[in-house]
Amino acid sequence: MSTKKRILFIANEMSPYLELTDFAEIVNKLAVKSNDSGMEVRCIMPRFGVINERRHRLHEVVRLSGINVTIDNDDYPLVIKVASLPNARLQIYFLDNEDYFKRKAIFHNDKEKWFDDNGLRTVLFCKGALETVKKFGWPPDIIHCSGWMTGLIPMFIKNAYKKEPVFSNCKIVYTIGQSTFKEKLGADFLKMAAINDHVTKKELEPFKEINNLAMFKGGATYADAITFGADKVDKKLSDLFSKVKGKKILKFDAETDLTDYLQLYTDLAK
Repeated sequence: MSTKKRILFIANEMSPYLELTDFAEIVNKLAVKSNDSGMEVRCIMPRFGVINERRHRLHEVVRLSGINVTIDNDDYPLVIKVASLPNARLQIYFLDNEDYFKRKAIFHNDKEKWFDDNGLRTVLFCKGALETVKKFGWPPDIIHCSGWMTGLIPMFIKNAYKKEPVFSNCKIVYTIGQSTFKEKLGADFLKMAAINDHVTKKELEPFKEINNLAMFKGGATYADAITFGADKVDKKLSDLFSKVKGKKILKFDAETDLTDYLQLYTDLAK
């Protein structure tokens, strides 16, 4: 039986597939460096319609077919696709849905209008990622979440999914990045994020502002370790999370060779 530590990266952007902020390249480098350092690595991200399937050689994973995500008593089917990261022996899994991820835009339409269903898309991705891991039957030692769209995942794992064996021993790293939108996620976001009453109102408290800052705040609140993924993050977040009792904190370093991240993973996975 393999004794390698397993690390799962969950991100809404990763180079070369999608680059919204500078951290997309860091996620790529972290995945490769972790893999080269002897860890078992897998990555999950949304299959936004702007990601070219032919160029990146995505193909459907038949054994992961049949995943349905239930949100607010509605079922949403997911198609799981996979690609191999160029120049690295590791796999990137893409969550696809005909209605919510295939559109040829990410969070705004061609007139820069915020999509009204971005809140639902966020819950769908976060819950879908965890359901996909369950289907893997691959318990990670570390889950590193980055990007505001992953903000619900640490809370889900610590609450709604806490009795799932696949997540019972994992530690969660959450990266606070730069803010990228000013809109709200919608009045029904918290209701959907309760995923059919598996999450309480109190557990959703950090997300109550339903904006970019709230997603970062919620993710960091429930994580075991926090990293800063940009030089300039919201001052409220910097003040709140630069020092937190009981959490490992990794400050942003533009010159890092990423060994500090590997040390963080090693320390958490002991």
